[in-house]
Amino acid sequence: MDETINNQSMRKSFGKSLLYTLPMFLLTFVLMTGGRPDFSDRHGTIALLITFLGLNILYFLMHYTGKTDKLRAVLFIVFALTLSFTLIKNMVDIRQTMTYSQGDILECNMPFCHLVIPMLILHAAFTQSIIYPGSILGGFASISAMVVLWLGASVILGRGFCSWGCFYGGWDDGFSRFRKRPVIRKIGDSWKWMPFAVLLMVALTSALALTPTYCDWICPFKAVTEFEEVTGIESAAKAGIFISLFGGLVVVLPILTRKRTQCSFLCPLGAINTLSNKVSPFTVKIDRQLCNDCLKCVQVCPVFALTKDDVKKGNVSIFCTKCGKCIDACPKQAIHYGIAGVPASRMVKFSRNIFLFVSFLFMAIFASGSIITVVKSFVNLFI
Repeated sequence: MDETINNQSMRKSFGKSLLYTLPMFLLTFVLMTGGRPDFSDRHGTIALLITFLGLNILYFLMHYTGKTDKLRAVLFIVFALTLSFTLIKNMVDIRQTMTYSQGDILECNMPFCHLVIPMLILHAAFTQSIIYPGSILGGFASISAMVVLWLGASVILGRGFCSWGCFYGGWDDGFSRFRKRPVIRKIGDSWKWMPFAVLLMVALTSALALTPTYCDWICPFKAVTEFEEVTGIESAAKAGIFISLFGGLVVVLPILTRKRTQCSFLCPLGAINTLSNKVSPFTVKIDRQLCNDCLKCVQVCPVFALTKDDVKKGNVSIFCTKCGKCIDACPKQAIHYGIAGVPASRMVKFSRNIFLFVSFLFMAIFASGSIITVVKSFVNLFI
């Protein structure tokens, strides 16, 4: 009942929701077709239309229902699953295997991943060169394009990138929703500072070793994308680390805690995006005049971005990923998307509309390619 009341003020009529969806409809069409639609490939056209309609229906529903988090999560989770499938498909098409060797790294036969960006920083600053030998593989973005997209999304969304643009965030976001109530209810929120230690470690070791140590030794998503061929004790140890971290931080702990533990406790890119929250024009605001201190927002926050003290001060912390879960859960409509520098009680609907448009557009840019690829694969099977 409370959540229904909260969403009521953000709901729009059917006609107004369509009107708000129209700009997204036009932009996604141009982005997905390059402005020059080619309908000669029947299966590709069907996949494109399904993806295009799916994206815009979700965006329409965000306006029509006034809800954000669950609808965002649908696309975010689908994005993570389809990207992993697409990565695997491209690896198999190009190398006929999901595994890679050290030779593949040296010969640049690896797709560039946004999680490697923290490992480029120190070495690039001192030598004006990039140590990670990523390249374009089967349609994957180049290093420069990836860095520019990530930089733009991070500056505009801040750590909102982690809930609206991250390639892999949908994995632990999805598993955190398996249970209605957590089994493990208390985790010290001081663990949320761990990604900064990981960031420092991988930046230094990568600069010294001239290899992306996070990708080479730690990244849990190697378990669901490409992985190093097991040829000895070292590669076997790496495989064990990847599988253990994926199973523990991406699957088991999110299910038991209803928290995004990989994102909160390990990801070095999340540490950088946390700092970028300081420059992002968008934020989440708490209107203290409406808040009744029920602390539902603290309970549902998946990334430890809210504490009791934060609520009393009327601020969310820099760890906020702007997922919208606390906004949807608030029974008093006291929490909403806002614009930095604007009082919490002003421009509430305008701020939400602008934030949704920008953040959803970024997600559509990142997600549409892999979704189309997977949908086309299914279309090829059945038509």
